Amino acid sequence: MLKATLRSFLAHKGRLLLSALAIVLSVAFVSGSLIFSDTVTRTFDRLFASTAADVTVGPKDDDLEGQLPSGAVDTVPASLAQRVAKVDGVADTHVDAAVENITVVDQDNESVGPTTGAPTIATNWYPTDRSPVELTSGHAPEGPGQALLDADTAKKKDVEIGDTLTVLAAPGSFKVKIVGIATFTTTNPGAALVFLDTPTAQSRLLGNPDAATGISVTAAPGVGDDELKERIAAALGPDRYTYQTADEQADSAAASLGGFLDVIKYVMLGFAGIATLVGVFLIVNTFSMLIAQRTRELGLLRALGADRRQVRRSVLTEAALLGLVGSTLGLAAGIGLAFGLIELMGAFGMNLKSTEMVVGVGTPIAAYVVGLGVTFVAAYLPARRAATVSPMAALSDAEIAGAGRPLRTRAVVGAVVGAAGAAALVGCAVSSDTGSAASLLGLGVVLTLIATVIAGPLLVRPVIRVLGGAFPALFGSIGRMSQRNALRNPRRTGATAAALMVGLALVAGMSVASASMTKSFDNEIDKTLGADFVVQNQNFQPFPQEVTDKVRDTEGAGLVVRQRFAPVAVRLPDGKRVETTASAYDSRLDEVANVTYAQGDSAAALADGALGMDVGFAREHRVRIGDKIPVRFPGGKDAELKVGAFTDQDTADGFGTQGGFFFGTGTIERYVPGGQDSALYVNAAPGVGADTLRANLERTLDAYPQVQVRDQADYKELVRGQIAVLLYLVYALLGLAIVIAVLGVVNTLALSVVERTREIGLLRAIGLGRRQLRRMIRLESVVIAVFGAVLGLALGLVWGVCVQQVLALQGMKALAIPWGTVVAVVVGSAVVGVVAALLPALRASRMNVLAAIAHE
Repeated sequence: MLKATLRSFLAHKGRLLLSALAIVLSVAFVSGSLIFSDTVTRTFDRLFASTAADVTVGPKDDDLEGQLPSGAVDTVPASLAQRVAKVDGVADTHVDAAVENITVVDQDNESVGPTTGAPTIATNWYPTDRSPVELTSGHAPEGPGQALLDADTAKKKDVEIGDTLTVLAAPGSFKVKIVGIATFTTTNPGAALVFLDTPTAQSRLLGNPDAATGISVTAAPGVGDDELKERIAAALGPDRYTYQTADEQADSAAASLGGFLDVIKYVMLGFAGIATLVGVFLIVNTFSMLIAQRTRELGLLRALGADRRQVRRSVLTEAALLGLVGSTLGLAAGIGLAFGLIELMGAFGMNLKSTEMVVGVGTPIAAYVVGLGVTFVAAYLPARRAATVSPMAALSDAEIAGAGRPLRTRAVVGAVVGAAGAAALVGCAVSSDTGSAASLLGLGVVLTLIATVIAGPLLVRPVIRVLGGAFPALFGSIGRMSQRNALRNPRRTGATAAALMVGLALVAGMSVASASMTKSFDNEIDKTLGADFVVQNQNFQPFPQEVTDKVRDTEGAGLVVRQRFAPVAVRLPDGKRVETTASAYDSRLDEVANVTYAQGDSAAALADGALGMDVGFAREHRVRIGDKIPVRFPGGKDAELKVGAFTDQDTADGFGTQGGFFFGTGTIERYVPGGQDSALYVNAAPGVGADTLRANLERTLDAYPQVQVRDQADYKELVRGQIAVLLYLVYALLGLAIVIAVLGVVNTLALSVVERTREIGLLRAIGLGRRQLRRMIRLESVVIAVFGAVLGLALGLVWGVCVQQVLALQGMKALAIPWGTVVAVVVGSAVVGVVAALLPALRASRMNVLAAIAHE
């Protein structure tokens, strides 16, 4: 049996190749993501471990990470360095003055910083044996007008020694002359680095010559980091500052990097999941058809004495061989994919070394578990079916396995699962709780997908009769035969179409969700934004106070209302603690925004010591007007703010953040001193036109490339662009699903051509031309692809409407169906069908007629 299995595998290796490609793709994405993330993690672990000081003393940790920033920089007294230096076991200390809330521009007002999301960091120059850079040309900065620039940034932005740059920092902008270039001795994480001398960094970056962002400490020989940390904490007070050893700093930095790595890893695993799911249909179909074509062969084996277990084991062995080959090739492809990602990161400024690629023990294990597991599971049902072939099948031309079996079991199971899925989706639509609605949505999506796959063959005959109903009229007997070929085996047609259905259901659902979000935000911007213009950064980051001053001084500018952000932790009456971002506004908010209130008004919410919040959030957590809410601000500052108003906006939680918390700028200036504005709402002065004001504002802000002027239309475009990022990922997933689905259609048609060799020979013998034969196969392919598209779109539109119902609970109440996308998907599916049929149709038309008729 083993010898027969190996010969059978080698005899059908061409037919199994397309199935192997699906395994290769899924394994490649799994192994590539693991290799890439392991390589980045190892590289940065080395960087953090080699550059961290033995002990650092920093501002007290406020546990408010991950929220929109206030622009304020937490500092410690620089005099701590002298106090720490006196602690037993300290060999050396130095002051750190480093900030990321800056922009650096050249003489043409073009930004010198990275465009990839990495920060621009300005810091004091204090070289040690642990510095990530070394001075390679020029000299160290000496005085307030000099600076160093890292070599990578200097090369990308054509900056040379002697050039003048402008640093836009929170205390104000200032010019520096580049007097030296510093080159990275470790991995460059993609940031731009500007170095100043220490007094300049303290006064110009922090606005206080006696402030520091931290104190770096070097331990004396023989003193451990943990022991030194305890001594320093005892000397300064254990609760006044944050103390970290080198290992703790490295872990903290690695945890921050982990979020970035998780995004890449989960995106790639998403691709792997789609490839795996669609590949399952392909493999099931391939093995089902191969077993159907080998009915007589399997019958002969049974007649010669092979029992059912041996036949089933033979088919599963073939599947294991296929999985082994696919996994091996997929692992190799994953290494290539990881190499490509490393090179891509280099193009974005993160200079990883491909020679240090990490292939951990878990990567090949995961690759073979995925490849072998998927193939084995997908081949199990066809293997069981093969074991049921009787010895008598060797004596007759048996029908295609499963073609004539009734679909009653599928109907019952599909109906039960579908009813459960529909009930979950209905529950999602009528639920008033976001968490419950989201859970029911997930359950409904999974169950309805499973039900559609199970019941797909039942839908083949009614749907394809409609889709191919015009074929006989348009193409005559050729059209009629192509339609009947698609109807011949509903199981095969359903499984082939299911591969395409999965991807199209995903894209249809997400397209409805994104179109609904876009329409909701458009409606809300039209209704709420009352200002002529909004001045803000692309990524909502704060900007220096001088920007606000210059906007106020701009000719034609009338009212200017500031907005600031502050990360806060709020303790609610029901006992829950919520970490979120609060907004702060000037008192004349009503003149630039149309805020809808359920109770109270802007004056009550923006009063000193008061706050407002979203009415839905307040009901959920039993908050009432007049309640005093404990609020923790950055730096551990606590306050009790009185609830003055409830908003009833149509955007998520009132102001776009959890809870919709907002208060007056007086409150934020008291508890977050040194903060920066994140947006300015500007109205034109009486008698000044909007176009005139816009031109004046753009002229004023020409020196600040990080800040843009937007009107309502610009603001809508910004929101659309952010939503589009999610759609691009969905379209990429769709592209992968379509590639594998095309492989499935090609495989099905190719095996179908082999299966119908004798039939094709007879058709050719009675006068069917080659062009007619190719057309028949193309039409069969088109109707199968469009069938998959129709199922996918129907399923996806239902999912999308349910997603919109969940979004409506967050205020996004507009429903939009992107009909253009729907039409494009149907047309594209027909094109996919034509493309997939090219090779099988060409092969069928080249058959020798006599050889085909004589085919067994």
